[in-house]
Order: sequence, then structure tokens, then C-alpha cells
Amino acid sequence: MTFEVRDLAARYGNAGPLVLRGVTMQVPAGSLYAVLGPNGSGKSTLMRVLLGVLPMEKGTVRIEGRDLKRWGRRELARTVGAVPQVEQIAFPFTVRDFVAMGRYPHLGPLSPEGERDRRAVASALERCEVADLAHRPLATLSGGELQRVRIARALAQEPRALVLDEPTANLDLKHEMAILQLLRASADEGMTVLLITHHINLAARFADRLLLLHKGSVAAEGTATQVFREEILERVYQWPLAVREDPLANAPQVIPLQAADSTSSRRSL
Repeated sequence: MTFEVRDLAARYGNAGPLVLRGVTMQVPAGSLYAVLGPNGSGKSTLMRVLLGVLPMEKGTVRIEGRDLKRWGRRELARTVGAVPQVEQIAFPFTVRDFVAMGRYPHLGPLSPEGERDRRAVASALERCEVADLAHRPLATLSGGELQRVRIARALAQEPRALVLDEPTANLDLKHEMAILQLLRASADEGMTVLLITHHINLAARFADRLLLLHKGSVAAEGTATQVFREEILERVYQWPLAVREDPLANAPQVIPLQAADSTSSRRSL
């Protein structure tokens, strides 16, 4: 499943300032595509536009070659799984019941679960390592456990594409790496994964291509080697840094420097 965005602009409210302006990107099918940028750069807004939650001011969004406006909400929900950065959970669900909500787009209003639905839920629980939490109330989970459960709900949907906003927030090192490896494996199996993240070094390790946003506009797009240029990253993140190839990561990695002595620190690396 492909995403194609051309000259996208968006704002909150009719009179508010543009939050996105002139954004163009193309996400190939079966790729892991990461969207990077500092706080307030427009990453979460881009996700809302792609999911049809926030209308665009101008530009076009095409999913699998079809204009976003021609996708019905139910059809889009069956096809694209979403993990937003924040959501309100008002009811006392168990973990299993919450993950099973991912099957709702495939069921009728009062349709019971079938065997395929039960298999999809069980598989998602296992893949996110939360099967042992299945009967726990959501309210008893830690932040990291809840995040993995939310990802499991999206996987239970069996979508052709996943859009995730900071999916590794609140996760410890083990589960952060496990989720990124899961997303990488999902892309290798043919699922399109669009990942919004602050973890630029991990994005360089796992993503096929990256989009770097700065104040609502595209600062750079391409492979990690193309995007991770010191002059671009320093302008966007407003901090001195160095970029070095890491043979263990098999990708360029960003090293923040001390602001008071950035030149000498860069030379010593």
C-alpha cells in the first residue's frame, strides 16, 4: 500500500496559521518510512491528515493511488491501522477486549467474533508480548505495557498499512527494540509502516527512508545518509552535533555535542 502526498498544507481552525506547508512525500509499498522533526514541527498533524481526521487546506493525499476523499471511513479503517500518540480510554476494558476492538472494522454492528477474529487477536497479543496480560484491566497496566497493547490492537486489525505516532514512547530498551524489530519485520513481509518518532538514531537503523520536518515544511527527505547531514540537522534541531557512520548500527548516527565547545568536540570524534 502506497501513500503519496503532494504540496500539502493544513491548519487548525479557519483562521489559524498553517501548521503544514508544501509537504510532499511518497511512501513505497512494503517500506518502513520514518517522519522526524523537533516538537511542533508538524509530525502528528501530518498523521491526522493522512488518516482523514484533519482536513487539508490544499494539496493532495493518495492512498494506493486513490484520493483520500474517495476512501470511506470504514474501508480506510479496515486497511490502515493507527496508533495515535494520545487517546482517552473511558471504559474498564480488559487487555484482550481492548485488542479485539481492532476487529470492529471487519464486523457488523452486532456481529460476534469468528474464528479468524480470535486468531488475529491471539496473534497480535503474542507478537507484542502481552498475551500474559490478556485478562488484566487496562487501568492496572504500566505506561509501557499499555503502549504495547495499543500496538497489538492495531495489528489485530490485520491492516495493509500501519501509521504510528511515537509507538515506542514509555517503553524500556528491550521492548523498544522488540517493537521496532516487529515493525521492520512487518514491512519486510509486505506491510507499509509509517512511523513518527523522536528517536532519530533508531529511525536511521530501521527505516528505509526518512522525512525530516522543520516548522511544518520539509527540511530533507531520502535515505538516512541523505538526510543525516550536519548542516541540515543543526539548523532543524538548533543544537551542535556530529554525524558518524556506525558499523554496528549499519547506519549514520547523530552525536549531540556540547554547545560551548562544539568545534573542538566534533574534531575529537
